[in-house]
Amino acid sequence: MGEKKPAEVAVKLKIMPEGIDTDLDKIKIEGKKKIEAQEGLINKYEEIEVAFGLKALIATISWSEAKETEIVENIFKEIDGVSSVDIIDYRRAIG
Repeated sequence: MGEKKPAEVAVKLKIMPEGIDTDLDKIKIEGKKKIEAQEGLINKYEEIEVAFGLKALIATISWSEAKETEIVENIFKEIDGVSSVDIIDYRRAIG
């Protein structure tokens, strides 16, 4: 028998930009590249109104349960224009 593949988890992040002028599309593109380089997958991005024209990004990511979620957080924290990153949901998706 083959080796069992680790379960997948769905990680939902709230990504706060530094300001209303921050380019959210740039954060989306850079985040997607970096997540895929770590064998993760961005399922979707949503933009939500926070206050006074400020929008946050909600990213839903498929991630291996065998990997630390801290990696996902740090990927986005290292992108220029990101103020903060919080995990708002975590659940087993497949496996």
